[in-house]
Amino acid sequence: MNGEVQFKEEWRPQRFVPKKGWGEKLADFIVKYSGGLIKDENQASYVILGLVAVAIIISLFLFFGGGFQKPIPQESVPPRELRPLNSYGR
Repeated sequence: MNGEVQFKEEWRPQRFVPKKGWGEKLADFIVKYSGGLIKDENQASYVILGLVAVAIIISLFLFFGGGFQKPIPQESVPPRELRPLNSYGR
């Protein structure tokens, strides 16, 4: 030996296994718990897309059309309530 360090180790290439993202995990969950109704990850992604579309439609309905009421016509309001606010019931 002339001062060099030598290791007796054989080199093996390591397999790279990518981690699953949350979308793939969600698709696997849907396939697993669908009771056999959804067969593969592709069908599960369509189910997820449909659920997202339904959630967007419901939220748009609630945001734009769910809380509006028709204004009360002036002739149906009793005259006492039409007084200015500074009269204090006089």
